[in-house]
Amino acid sequence: MKDELKSLSLAIVLSFIAIYSVNYFFGINKKSAVQPQVAQVEEAVAESIKDTATPEVIKNTDEALAEDKRIAFHNNAVDGSIRLKGARFDNLSLSKYNVSLDENSPKVELLKPAHTQNQYFAELGWLSLDKNISLPSAASVWESANSKLTPETPITLTWQNNKGIKIIRKISMDADYLFTIEDTVENNSGEEVEVFPYALISRNIKDLEATRSVVHEGVSGIVDGTLKEFKYNSLKKNDSKTFETKGGWLGFSDRYWFSAFILGNKDKATATVKNNNDTNYQVDYLGSRIIIPNHKSETYTYRFFSGAKEIKLLDKYKKENGFPKFDLAVDFGWYYFLTKPFFYILDILYGFLGNMGWAILLFAALLRLCMFPIANKSYTSMAKMRALQPKINEIRAKYGDNQMLVQQATMELYKREKINPASGCLPLLIQIPIFFSLYKVLNFSLEIRHAPFIGWIQDLSAPDPMTISQMTNIAVPGFIDIGLWPIFMGFTMWVQQKLNPAPASKEQARMFALMPVFFTFMLGHFAAGLIIYWTLSNILSIIQQKAIMKKNGVK
Repeated sequence: MKDELKSLSLAIVLSFIAIYSVNYFFGINKKSAVQPQVAQVEEAVAESIKDTATPEVIKNTDEALAEDKRIAFHNNAVDGSIRLKGARFDNLSLSKYNVSLDENSPKVELLKPAHTQNQYFAELGWLSLDKNISLPSAASVWESANSKLTPETPITLTWQNNKGIKIIRKISMDADYLFTIEDTVENNSGEEVEVFPYALISRNIKDLEATRSVVHEGVSGIVDGTLKEFKYNSLKKNDSKTFETKGGWLGFSDRYWFSAFILGNKDKATATVKNNNDTNYQVDYLGSRIIIPNHKSETYTYRFFSGAKEIKLLDKYKKENGFPKFDLAVDFGWYYFLTKPFFYILDILYGFLGNMGWAILLFAALLRLCMFPIANKSYTSMAKMRALQPKINEIRAKYGDNQMLVQQATMELYKREKINPASGCLPLLIQIPIFFSLYKVLNFSLEIRHAPFIGWIQDLSAPDPMTISQMTNIAVPGFIDIGLWPIFMGFTMWVQQKLNPAPASKEQARMFALMPVFFTFMLGHFAAGLIIYWTLSNILSIIQQKAIMKKNGVK
């Protein structure tokens, strides 16, 4: 019996060794099967990459659009066309947004053909590791009986080779910025074929106008459930980063605009971010292997978003279409839990008042109301400290320049009077995340872009244009050339500071005296909407602080 057990155990061990050896030496290495796929993307789209290299002579956009046959698309949000050569999305303008405040200025142009200034396009297709299988490339011309794509009239493109493989591409669009591309591959080649779906977005930023926004601009996406962001300057020439993902989306993000391919939530793919030649960047997906038997077909679906970062719309896509964390196409920053609610509150107030400037002022008033209990306690403590100023002056006169004894005696005085000097810092600490959250909202919110207020403020998202140089016609260095609202804000900061207890030392007093000046020039080039908010917040604080001082008998 023991001999039989030994023989059985030996047979099992030898079987495992045999199976492992066959798989190791002769079987398919899963890792090596994946690596050629990634390399195949680079090879298969080499023509597209070559097509994106900026030539010495930049073409006019109209000239480039006229070179190839196209299918126009239109809805209430976008206008553009799809190039039949390569079935490429390379022409898209945003119907609701102008480049500047002038109503006659051009519409914002997002996607642009290759070899034009700031070229920016998307395409998708199929690859195979079998060199004998002919599949469409960037140079392939697709056939279509349709003339125009609208939300009511989807289009169908077809391509086929001379060996029995046919691709039917159905493209539809919604009323906003979303395109759905459904590819069906029919195999009548007489044998089984193995293919991989891919999609890419290519962009050249050589002539892209730099912005001073704190909002992320560059590559952005959800990869395997995690937000990935890459600024353009973080990717050096020919540098690339590759990730494995299940579902998600990946594309290019501007301050207000955004383009990305979205995978199905169960679709696995290899995502790559690459800098091709210093100024040309590419993001692409390579889907999992699909095996199609002879006389069978397989269908794969991508969704392509190209449009404005309208937060309510992104939330709608997130909820109704199941796009994971799609609202994170907007850079809400560290304080997401504050920034996003702030946007919705401002949007509600804007809908009620009809003017974003007044909405910001009402928002400031509501915030002060919410903070009233904390601020009231803090200002009461500061009023009591100010009431003790004569006694503190006596301490300074007694100990002279011995700051250690002055501070020690002052703290003992506060302790006897049951005053916590640190409580005065609490409103400021609470204001910091509020300030940065509102700053983010004013930088990314399309509702604030080009939104007027009163007087000379015609764009709340831009700095105050009524600068010192404009008012005086005197050349002033850029850093100190600030507008009227920042100067008024600095004045309110100075008034508020005068209501606070005097600092314990002369050095601190000098430092605090310079703070209103420092903040005036530091914030002077920020969005006018933020300066207006900060100014009213200061005024409300002054009123509240003066009332509390009067209540406590402080002059």
